[in-house]
Amino acid sequence: MKASENQRDATTRSGGKEGKYLTFFLNEEEYGISILKVREIIGMMPVTSVPLAPEFIKGVINLRGKVIPIVDLRRKFGMPDAEYTDRTCIIVVEIKGTSSQIPMGIVVDSVSEVLNIRASDIEETPSFGGALKAEYILGIGKMDGGIKILLDIDKVLNSDEIVALQRAA
Repeated sequence: MKASENQRDATTRSGGKEGKYLTFFLNEEEYGISILKVREIIGMMPVTSVPLAPEFIKGVINLRGKVIPIVDLRRKFGMPDAEYTDRTCIIVVEIKGTSSQIPMGIVVDSVSEVLNIRASDIEETPSFGGALKAEYILGIGKMDGGIKILLDIDKVLNSDEIVALQRAA
């Protein structure tokens, strides 16, 4: 019982950030999102573009009869476009909508692994100052001498964009 109390205390100190994260690559940097937000991982498939959508919205796909909006995270983060490879894939996530969970796809360069990150291995988001949108970052995971940028996917795909994507779908 004592060990679970200590674990609960560590989770509280890290703001509930401890847990399993799906890690993936974008522009040779490694990111992670909570596995609880991930519905599935699929290979690239044809994406139907949506007229007048923001540049980072690739379009929509038909996934087993359900229309899913697709966001290109490279474009969302202002990174250069890259050729798709056999490792490029779509991570289908569920984000908080106004009344329910909304399925969305995010295009990433490749998926890495699922990591169990302890609270003691998560640093608070550093202050970058200026125009950098650090609110997307949940924390910085320190693993094996490197770092993983842990994203708050609900903030990456914020409410204004959700409305635009719901209309697109």
